[in-house]
Amino acid sequence: MQVREAKDFLVQQTAAQAQLEGVPLSELEKRMMYFTERGYVPEDPIALNDEFEAQYNTDEYEAKIAELLNHAYKRARKENDETRKHFDAAIKSLRRGDHYLLVMWDMGSGVGPLRLGPGSPRVYLMVLVVLALALGAFFAMRWVVHHFTPPNPRILQAIVVAVVLFGLLFQRTAGKAFDWILENTFERFLGGDKSED
Repeated sequence: MQVREAKDFLVQQTAAQAQLEGVPLSELEKRMMYFTERGYVPEDPIALNDEFEAQYNTDEYEAKIAELLNHAYKRARKENDETRKHFDAAIKSLRRGDHYLLVMWDMGSGVGPLRLGPGSPRVYLMVLVVLALALGAFFAMRWVVHHFTPPNPRILQAIVVAVVLFGLLFQRTAGKAFDWILENTFERFLGGDKSED
């Protein structure tokens, strides 16, 4: 997929999601989604950026587009696997360059592979999950050592190394697994995002 096709698709999906949610999305906001400092831009990027900054708050805009992209992707994942595959191909295409749209995609909370923006509630939730798992593992090991002959430390080291390597080598799979765990356990328990249901 070419960059222009990828951006056209993502802008169209964002606009469709905005319409579904009743969120206003101006032509200037759509045009800004094409912004990049390098590569193809349908108009002068400096003029576009100046026009945009005169009318919009960048932080609010980025949060709005990130949320719309997130909701559009989740809707596609539930309704139409072909559209979800198109999303994945579009993002993969944009990853070869430096595009503003990727900033907003990556801000999304848990879209596709694990996406954690600064200040995201998922960051705090992930930290809590990791701490709970570490604490649980500590007490489980104490119980095992107290009741059974301790396992060979080399085996435990090999298991830890294997888990870490899996996470590093298969980030997308690990991210999807963590995303699935969050969506199906903690977010439901904590009353997560209801707008996607």
